[in-house]
Amino acid sequence: MRTRPAPAPYVIDRMVRNVRHGRFERSLSLLTAAGALVTAAEIYLEHDRASFGNRVMWWPVVLGPVGVAAGVAGFASERMAKTALPIASAVIAANGLQGTYLHVRGIAQKPGGWSLARYNIEMGPPLFAPLLVTMVGGMGLLAALLRRER
Repeated sequence: MRTRPAPAPYVIDRMVRNVRHGRFERSLSLLTAAGALVTAAEIYLEHDRASFGNRVMWWPVVLGPVGVAAGVAGFASERMAKTALPIASAVIAANGLQGTYLHVRGIAQKPGGWSLARYNIEMGPPLFAPLLVTMVGGMGLLAALLRRER
């Protein structure tokens, strides 16, 4: 008597097969939305702690919901995954690179600058945090390049 395979291994096998064949657009779009949401919330808390001392600190907070909306739209619609998602993701990635520059500059402006790098990296703006924003944008760009799951 044949038994049916358990649903969990089937789902995992199907996901692995989709990834191997480059069919990961919907899943990566949704992961981009989740990453944008979590990252924007964390950025808000950190920039609020710094009292939003520079207006540019609002940009990644505002772009977070844009990334969430574009990611969810890319999950729901192939057309949005090929238009809105890459545009929003490119802007988010560019903002992450800009943030990296601003954080490096912020560390340099601390007393002692880079000569006290260990201290200023710990006490100044987080050096690698903006690169996480860039990575979320990169995930959205990659999702737009992939094929849609069946």
